[in-house]
Amino acid sequence: MERKEAITLAAGRSSKEKIRVLVTGACGRMGREVLDAVAGEDDLELVGAVDVQSGADSAPAIAASGRVIDELSISADLESALKRSKPDVMVDFTVPAVVMGNIVTALKAGVRPVVGTTGLSDKDLAKIDAMAADKGLGVLIAPNFSIGAVLMMKFAAETAKHLKQAEIIEFHHDKKLDAPSGTAVKTAEMMLTGSQMISTPASVTVVEGARGGEIGGINIHSVRLPGFVASQEVIFGGLGQTLTIKHDTINRSAFMPGVIMACRKIMSLSGLVYGLDRVL
Repeated sequence: MERKEAITLAAGRSSKEKIRVLVTGACGRMGREVLDAVAGEDDLELVGAVDVQSGADSAPAIAASGRVIDELSISADLESALKRSKPDVMVDFTVPAVVMGNIVTALKAGVRPVVGTTGLSDKDLAKIDAMAADKGLGVLIAPNFSIGAVLMMKFAAETAKHLKQAEIIEFHHDKKLDAPSGTAVKTAEMMLTGSQMISTPASVTVVEGARGGEIGGINIHSVRLPGFVASQEVIFGGLGQTLTIKHDTINRSAFMPGVIMACRKIMSLSGLVYGLDRVL
């Protein structure tokens, strides 16, 4: 979904005022990384943590480093946590089944969502965009918050102007629920902006699905195995040559500079912004 986002100044805020941040999915691997990252920034204040796995409003918030976040407990209910903590920003790393509801709940409460959960449809994005614009709030949704991964996507989009046959192989841990990844889909969409790719179908398919899925002539293959965090290769083929653009995420901390940047940038955005590349 393409949209020209409007840049506005957040009303009624001092430049010295800390940005109040609530994290949903705070018990997950990404959520715990976000707790550490936000707590370590002088201009951000960690005011809330939500995860349905907590089961009650008493579990301590424990960051990825193992430290307990002082005076912060995990809430099981997002709506009540938003009312209680009054954040400016909600960072969401949950699952596709609940992310849409979380975004709507945040916007209704006047809170700006920064979302790393994938699986939202074009219909969902259109609804979010309309609701955010109506509320005068920004929403930033990014399939990948790694700055290196965003650069990989930009390089792939530039290469697609010159080499017209390509395939994407993306690798994730075995607990990832959706396939292909949001990063792979976003990469294909960026490659197809202003370029037309040529598909390379097999003449005989012995095993159904062996050529992967396809978006606009770009075959995408998803690998799900323990040991991976997130990696992606975009392989281009041309006359007598191949070119591979690859990005590896070694540790989930790689996503945190992008998340922190998004928490700051979202304060001056209005409507939906899709992709970290839009605010780099």
